[in-house]
Amino acid sequence: MNGIYYYLIAFAVIWILALTLNTRLEKYGVETNFPIIMWKTKRLRGLISRISNFSPKFWRWFMNAGIVVSFLAMIFITWTILSSLPSVFETPAVSIVVPGVEMPGSSIYIPFVYGLLALASVLIVHEFSHGIQAVGEKISIKSIGLLLFAILPGAFVEPDEEELKQAKKSSQLRVYAAGSVANMSLALIALVLVSLISAGIPTFFAEDGIAIDRIVSDSPSDGILKEGMILQEIDNHKITNSTDYGEVVSSFAPKDNVTVKTDQGTYTITLDKNPSNESRGFFGIQATKHFKLINDSLGPIPWILFELSELFEWMFMLNLGIGLFNLLPLKPLDGGHMLEILLRYKLSEEKAKPIVNALSVVMGMVIVFSLGAGFI
Repeated sequence: MNGIYYYLIAFAVIWILALTLNTRLEKYGVETNFPIIMWKTKRLRGLISRISNFSPKFWRWFMNAGIVVSFLAMIFITWTILSSLPSVFETPAVSIVVPGVEMPGSSIYIPFVYGLLALASVLIVHEFSHGIQAVGEKISIKSIGLLLFAILPGAFVEPDEEELKQAKKSSQLRVYAAGSVANMSLALIALVLVSLISAGIPTFFAEDGIAIDRIVSDSPSDGILKEGMILQEIDNHKITNSTDYGEVVSSFAPKDNVTVKTDQGTYTITLDKNPSNESRGFFGIQATKHFKLINDSLGPIPWILFELSELFEWMFMLNLGIGLFNLLPLKPLDGGHMLEILLRYKLSEEKAKPIVNALSVVMGMVIVFSLGAGFI
C-alpha cells in the first residue's frame, strides 16, 4: 500500500475521534473547529521564559544578525524559485515532501522514521524560537500547542497579538525572524555533525561497493531488483565505489537495455526517461555506499554512525529547506510579515499592506504552479 494511504487513514481516525469526543477533549485543551484541531497548553511557557532569560542580550544580538540573514535568505529563495520557472516541468524547485511517501514531482524520498524525527526538530526549534524571542521582547505568550489543519500537522506558539502589534518594529522583526533563523542554525549544526561523522567512518569502515537502498515504485527496476542487493557490474563495467557508479549510470539513455550484475544474480532492465533530465536513462534505484567493518575494537557499535549520519542529513535538509521557504515574501509566512514591517519604516500601513498582499498573491500563484507542474 502506498504510504500516503496510511497517513489518510490515520488522519481520518483522528478526525472521527476529535468530532465524536469533542466535548470530553475540551477539558484537556483540545479545540475542534473544522478544518482545524488545536491542542493548547500553558505548561511550557515557564521553560521558554527560563531559556529566554538565561541570556537576553545574546538572543537580542543573535536575532539582530538574524534579521539581516533573513532578508538575504528571502532574496535568495525568491530568486531561486522564480528563476526555476523556465524549467519547472523538468525540475520543479518546489515540491511537497512527506516522510515515507513518494510524491509526484519530487526527486526526494524521505525515510519515514528519519523524516518524522527531522520534521519534529523543524517544528520544535522553529516555534520555541518564536516564543523565546517574544519573551525577550516583553511580549506575553498565551499558549503553546499542536494543530492539524485538515491533514496538515503543525505546531505553534501563540504570542499576545495586541502586544506584538504594539511592540517596536525591530522587536517584531526579531520575533518573526527567530523561527527560520533557528532552523537555519540547526541545519548548520547538523551539517557539522555529518562532517564529523563522515571523518570518523574511515577509522572503522572501508568502502565495499554500492548497495541498493530503495527501488522507486513503477520504475524500470521495480519488480526486478531488490533493496539490499550489492551492485557488482553494469553492462560489464565493474562497480567498486560511488564514483564508478555515478559515471556508469550517467552514460545511459532512455530505452537502453542494460545488464545489471548483483550479488544475487544478473538482470536486464529497459531504462526510462530520467525525471530530472529526459536525455538520460532512469533505473529507478537509490543507491548508497556499502561498507565493511575493518576495525571491530568497539564491536558492532560503530554501525550506529551511519544511522546518526542519515538522521542529521535529513535534519540539515528539512531545517534548511523549510526555514528558507518560510522566509518567502508571502503572507501568512514569516517572510511576508517581515517584508510588511520593513516597508512600514518608510510607508504607512495602508500603503504597505496592499503591496505585500499583492506580492503574496503572485508568489502564491508561483508556488501553486510549481507544485502543479511537478504533479503533471
